[in-house]
Amino acid sequence: MYKPHDNLGILVTLKADGNIEKTVVGSIMESLTVDYDNAADLARLKEIFRNPSLQMVSFTITEKGYSLVNGKGEQLPAVTEDMEKGAEKPTSYIGKVAALLYERYKAGKLPVAMVSMDNCSHNGDKLYAAIHAFAKTWEEKGLVEKGFLAYVEDKNQVSFPWSMIDKITPRPDASVEQILEKDNIEGLDPVITSKNTYVAPFVNAEECQYLVIEDAFPNGKPALEPAGIIYTTKDTVDRVEKMKVCTCLNPLHTTLAVFGCLLGYDLISKEMSNPTLKKLVEIIGYEEGLPVVVNPGVIDPKKFIDEVVNIRIPNPFMPDTPQRIATDTSQKLGIRFGETIKAYDKAENLSVSDLKRIPLVFAGWLRYLMGVNDKGEAFELSADPLLDTVCPHVAGLKLGDTDVHEAVAPILGNAQIFGVDLYEAGLGELVESYFVEMLAGKGAIEATLKKYVG
Repeated sequence: MYKPHDNLGILVTLKADGNIEKTVVGSIMESLTVDYDNAADLARLKEIFRNPSLQMVSFTITEKGYSLVNGKGEQLPAVTEDMEKGAEKPTSYIGKVAALLYERYKAGKLPVAMVSMDNCSHNGDKLYAAIHAFAKTWEEKGLVEKGFLAYVEDKNQVSFPWSMIDKITPRPDASVEQILEKDNIEGLDPVITSKNTYVAPFVNAEECQYLVIEDAFPNGKPALEPAGIIYTTKDTVDRVEKMKVCTCLNPLHTTLAVFGCLLGYDLISKEMSNPTLKKLVEIIGYEEGLPVVVNPGVIDPKKFIDEVVNIRIPNPFMPDTPQRIATDTSQKLGIRFGETIKAYDKAENLSVSDLKRIPLVFAGWLRYLMGVNDKGEAFELSADPLLDTVCPHVAGLKLGDTDVHEAVAPILGNAQIFGVDLYEAGLGELVESYFVEMLAGKGAIEATLKKYVG
């Protein structure tokens, strides 16, 4: 998408007050594909990775991008093939990255920071684990020089800093495209990739943005502070990330995504005009989540939630949909809510039994998996690697059923999904009871929410 437009892009900032700010982004100096069949791009990438001046390689590949296995825990075929063949011509994404890092190793064990900027917990560890797996396997099989593994493991040579990034950026929207067309800008048509990712020469995003990065750069770090980026300690990044991902934003988004799909909403912002949904996310944020948040110091948690519920999510100009946010929900629940449950379990002054609304979200997700909305109409589930695993358990249920335990127990007891076994945590039965109420008939989901949220 960049090359046809001379590596220029347009940032369309959609402000809550209705103002729209359009900025030409000219900081992309070069765009290359990580494709071992593209000789020119590959040669240039290798040249960059061999350059002593390279300080940081950053990643925005989504949480799934770091996984070497599928949703069932089975190693991906491309990963298996790359681990057998080595670094000459990998096809898996992380295999390609590991091979490029090997180029840097062969150029003199040059230092570099590999910085994940994806929206997931301890993202640096996920990137490290994936690359480390390749380095270890390749070295054990004699496919790379002995010493590459030690290079990857040495934080003074290759670091994997944690980061927390926060900026709601929906996929390129047709309404924004129309705004730009009125400015006589051409060639705006988005491209839909084979993985159903939308790319366009413009980005539509909110005005609020945060990027906090662990200060661990063995080759020196770029001077990004003037742009508002915060360099700090790993512990502070961890606290900021947990504040946002586990309490102050992402759980609220996931809540609205699940119930937005069930109640027929097409925009996240519209859901905030529903008093029950608004109150639900406020309770989950302020009452159930905030008590276990550790103040990171660089960002105030209470003010962060204030901004989320009063400005960011209700922004009517943000074309973000519950259907988009509902993507990969099975991969998110353990982080979005499981960490809060664990924190309640550890706290001396709190009890897991105090959590009443988070279990409502779990019940809503079970109801969502049936693919039938509150009007009794079928709808399409958003992409999720575990749909084939979890959906069959609820496939036999129908509106009016009251005996659900046998069907949902394998889901609610799955600690890989929720971060904990919900029955062992003391929440499984409560989720089941909420779920039964949501199954009572048409309109039962909204009625259940009103009953328990007010």
